[in-house]
Amino acid sequence: MDRKHGFFASLKEEVIRGLSPARSTSARSPSPSPSSSSSSSRRRRKGSGGGAIRPGVETLSPLPEGPDPTAGSDSDDPRSDGWAHWLCRAPVSNSAAGSPEYSRSNLRLLLGVLGAPLAPVHVSTNDPLPHLCIKDTPIESSSAQYILQQYVAASGGAKVQAAIQKAYATGKVKMSASDIETPTKVIKKKQSSRSSESGGFVLWQMSPNMWYVELAIAASKIHAGCNGSLVWRHTPWLGAHAAKGPVRPLRRTLQGLDPWTTASMFVNARCTGEKKIDGEDCFVLKIGADGQTLKARSEGPAEIIRHVLFGYFSQKTGLLVHLEDSHLTRIQTAAGEAVYWETTINSFLDDYRPVDGVMIAHSGRSLVTLFRFGDTAMTHTKTTMEETWTIEEVAFNVAGVSPDCFIPPAELRFDSVDGEL
Repeated sequence: MDRKHGFFASLKEEVIRGLSPARSTSARSPSPSPSSSSSSSRRRRKGSGGGAIRPGVETLSPLPEGPDPTAGSDSDDPRSDGWAHWLCRAPVSNSAAGSPEYSRSNLRLLLGVLGAPLAPVHVSTNDPLPHLCIKDTPIESSSAQYILQQYVAASGGAKVQAAIQKAYATGKVKMSASDIETPTKVIKKKQSSRSSESGGFVLWQMSPNMWYVELAIAASKIHAGCNGSLVWRHTPWLGAHAAKGPVRPLRRTLQGLDPWTTASMFVNARCTGEKKIDGEDCFVLKIGADGQTLKARSEGPAEIIRHVLFGYFSQKTGLLVHLEDSHLTRIQTAAGEAVYWETTINSFLDDYRPVDGVMIAHSGRSLVTLFRFGDTAMTHTKTTMEETWTIEEVAFNVAGVSPDCFIPPAELRFDSVDGEL
């Protein structure tokens, strides 16, 4: 017990010094630490560059939930339509596969898609789950409620999970991009330790709807967070930018780390049937973003058409064993053509173990497919990627975590005031 207390005491010091977004408030403290001051000065220098958010602009750029919005674009401004231009480009040729530019673009692609994707709908983790009601309820909805109640019971019970107000997790990740398919050829990448990028992440959560994640892969690090009203992300090549639309959970927390948020996510889901996953019989629940949410998330030439999430719950254990996420975007090009970009993420959860009475999946893998189609030439490209992860440590109700740990970067706070967001 004393060892744990000492660990979390030192962990709190680490958060204050710069691990969490609270470092952006260091300028207001009477005696900031040297590390906090240097972090703030670095952020100000990034904010003055062409790739960061500039104060005084009335609106914030959308958070691109997909490939690097400026990869291959001549514009350094993340507010430009670089995302749409990138989506309409073909992948780099095989002849460039060994170049430093290719490696950098490949790493940005991995981090852009797998770094911090969001769930399709907003959830309220403070609201209790509804009681099972069969009368005047469609069979698809009542079945889904029953499956969710079994899931909550299997993952530790509602009483235990409702008592969790704060959570912390660390883990290791390995990402790799594999095949690139075009109408004329398939470029195969050799899967080896050299073609994979390894790193780790740290994740903090606090009710209601606050989270922060830091993920470092190779020499790049991305940050993303939510203070309950604003979702943002920071990358080395874009700086800080905010998400459009309602606040939504981080998809990584749904991958076996946060059963309560997962159950809240599927509270209005429909049961669409049964399916075998790795030889295990599962119930399938489906939830999707409504039209109003999709419209709020669309920006410029990019229109979000569909974002649905399927959850596969084991009939044997009641636990979530598979997630399928499908996200479709329509891009209107300058030439008047419509190009479609579909991102599909299939996540498999494994190695469930109890942590303070809550069942947590300690390992898993995600398979990603990026599919581009729809222009007049009837061409298409398909890129596949993979991520594997292991969870090293999980803790609940960590002392010292407060809303100050989830404050967005300073430039976004100032812009949100100017733009009245």
